[in-house]
Amino acid sequence: MAKQPQYFFLEEWLRSIIVIGSNKSGSVHSSSSSAQAIIQAWANLRDSFQHQAFHTHHLQALRILVSSQANLYVADPQAKLIFSILSSQSLSLPQESYPLFLRLLYIWVRKARQTSLVDSAIEILLPLFSQQSQADKNSLFFSEGILLLGALSFHTSASEKSKGLCLELLCKLLEEGCRYIFLSDELASSALAGAGYALTSSVSTCFRRTLDILLTIWGQEGGPSGSISQGLMLLHLIEWVMSSLLNLRSLDKIDLVKELLENVNPTHCSFAVVMAAAGLLRAINRSGSSGFMHLKNSAEERIEIVARDFVSITKGFDYNGNHPRVSLLSQCIALALARSGSVSYRSSVLVSLALALLTEVFPLLCIYNKVLKFPEENWTAVLDEIKKHLSSVIFKEAGAITGKGDACWQGDKLIRETEKIAESAFLMVVVFALGVTKHRLDTRTNRETQLEVSVRILVSFSCMEYFRRMRLPEYMDTIRAVIVSVQEHGSACVAFVESIPSYNDLINHNGPLHLQKVEYMWSSDEVQTARIIFYMRVIPTCVDRLPASVFKKGYPGITPFDGVASGVGAIVRHLPAGSPAIFYCIHSLVEKATSLSNSVSSHDSDLWKNWEGELEPSKKVLDLLLRLLALVDIQVLPSLMKLLAQLIVRLPVSGRDILLNQLYQQIADSDDVIRKPALVSWLQSLLYLSSQDTDKRKPKLVVEMASPEIVGSISLNRISARL
Repeated sequence: MAKQPQYFFLEEWLRSIIVIGSNKSGSVHSSSSSAQAIIQAWANLRDSFQHQAFHTHHLQALRILVSSQANLYVADPQAKLIFSILSSQSLSLPQESYPLFLRLLYIWVRKARQTSLVDSAIEILLPLFSQQSQADKNSLFFSEGILLLGALSFHTSASEKSKGLCLELLCKLLEEGCRYIFLSDELASSALAGAGYALTSSVSTCFRRTLDILLTIWGQEGGPSGSISQGLMLLHLIEWVMSSLLNLRSLDKIDLVKELLENVNPTHCSFAVVMAAAGLLRAINRSGSSGFMHLKNSAEERIEIVARDFVSITKGFDYNGNHPRVSLLSQCIALALARSGSVSYRSSVLVSLALALLTEVFPLLCIYNKVLKFPEENWTAVLDEIKKHLSSVIFKEAGAITGKGDACWQGDKLIRETEKIAESAFLMVVVFALGVTKHRLDTRTNRETQLEVSVRILVSFSCMEYFRRMRLPEYMDTIRAVIVSVQEHGSACVAFVESIPSYNDLINHNGPLHLQKVEYMWSSDEVQTARIIFYMRVIPTCVDRLPASVFKKGYPGITPFDGVASGVGAIVRHLPAGSPAIFYCIHSLVEKATSLSNSVSSHDSDLWKNWEGELEPSKKVLDLLLRLLALVDIQVLPSLMKLLAQLIVRLPVSGRDILLNQLYQQIADSDDVIRKPALVSWLQSLLYLSSQDTDKRKPKLVVEMASPEIVGSISLNRISARL
């Protein structure tokens, strides 16, 4: 498993959120040029300044440098060169060069820990922004300018006065350019990142003003209408800002945020307010601190107010999801609750979630109406709309949205009534998928389309596995039909396996470095668990079609023990009896336990009696192996007993006695009448071997020393007759 990428630049992290959320291909990282090309680009810029001329190849040099942002380091001498070019009265620079120069200076500011040039840089840049005419300030200039000014106000080397000037100008540019910048997600990410840097600046000037601007960008007449992607970026930006403020105990700014949530301006956009409140909730929940409950209550109350207004506008369950702005607000409320962590019970929030499930997550009524409204030859547009919805963030987080019932729905009656919505939604999708299989998985459809449809249905079912509360013949019929289609082609099997969420995505939350230290309880995530169990049930049906390279791509370098135990348990429970994968797991665990035990001195009897310190990792693996005695199928049990016996008799006496006592207690407490007789005989033989002088002879296999009747009792074909 490749290591999860870390983002040095805030705008790249924000961009990665919408890329990952929408499952788009591509990387948010910049490309990289060769070292020789970078050196030549700097030489061309020096040549431009020396000759006081700026030509096409100089512009190309700027593009080469900016394209290498991830690996580029701009030193102080190079920053001085840029300042000289920008402040030169003799140089006539093309308008498209200014955003590139600003980006290079942004790289310099973010990667320069300590520099004395920040204040002088601000003195040079401020006139540049004021000299540019309104017509010359295109959207890219605005976004890069806001990003640079935010980074300058965030830098520790800047003086208080310089930071204040940057913040004033940043607010001005944000107000002037918001209607152009936020028409593009890429430009919006840069502007939001600049605002984020400004909000975490050590200077409180313009803090409230910046927040006000962020909440009024969307929904203005003639301005951007808003989108889910920009709403998600705003949510995680506020999370990033508030995490910093909470860690630093910036009480003045925290009080301003609380005041803003309690006294929302009528010009503030509702979906932006919801996302900002959710970002605050997410930061508080992940901080683990109980000292900010008043702030959490304010955020929850604001979401409730917006949800109540939403229900009032839509007239409850009469809403059909046809109004774009109302639809956006509905999706944002659902996503905000799904990503904010634990929230208190609010009745209006529950209704909003139910509406989102019926109209946004599963908009089948809207789709059916369009199918009935348009003639068959115009169904292509409807099909494109369905494909777009299947790849949307709101559909992919359907399980998480429904799962909020565990956090905010109270009362048995309420839960029972709400589960009807989930069951109905699941039933609708299953019936719809069955209809698709009947019309698409036949000889009239080309093979490529059949495979694509089959994989899409399996992936969709995995996302919805959390909804399944009943046994449906339609569900099993659909699964059988698509699995038969997938089994016949290796490429379809590979496509299905590659749709599994990555290991890092399952156990970690993506985010800046300072958020990584907050533990995510992945083992309690029922939504993800249900999805992975679905994959574990389907993969065995096509595992023989998968090349080894597919598994190597997803193999993690270091796996936490909880992850190992969970994975081994899932393999033992869900793979077919006698599967080679189960044998491989057991052999690997025994080898690991042996190597860990051998690395500890056998003369430290106190250490072996307690199995602590250096022996703790080995004890964890051994405990897992002992538990597997009660879990593995009867075909695998003899191999496990044999390997465990070899391992135990080689241990020092003090450590061995502890394990034998544990084994005795485990077998005595077992009520498994099928395997218990074999385990009792095996343990008796193991106790006999352990009582001998194991240091003066080679350990024999316990299973080999057992009588033929014992071995026969382990055989799957004879065990019933013996008992």
